[in-house]
Amino acid sequence: EVQLVESGGGLVQAGGSLRLSCAASGFRFDDYSIAWFRQAPGKEREGVSCISRSNNRTAYLDAVKGRFTISSDNAKNTVYLQMNKLKPEDAAVYYCAGDGLGTCATHKLGTVLRWDYWGQGTQVTVSS
Repeated sequence: EVQLVESGGGLVQAGGSLRLSCAASGFRFDDYSIAWFRQAPGKEREGVSCISRSNNRTAYLDAVKGRFTISSDNAKNTVYLQMNKLKPEDAAVYYCAGDGLGTCATHKLGTVLRWDYWGQGTQVTVSS
């Protein structure tokens, strides 16, 4: 059974930083991808970034490029999202998502349907 467990959310002032973690377990093969999505109240869930475990290929939402960095520690089966220069519009529940057989690609951030597994979410609040 695949499990994704997020941690690291919290309250931060605008301009500050947070690092989210997603601990993954249960994938049958090593060639899987992990994505971060976020959902603010009243808005659709949107893809923020993804990474492929096998080749570290990454993709980002335009709105976070240059501020957020996704990385993977394969020994720990953990994916991180370093979020710098946070803005109030970054506030949302952040979800970790997994694709057991696919690689990370920009177009896959455009839909939740490409991701088979989801974590429970972690709240990020940014005060202005």
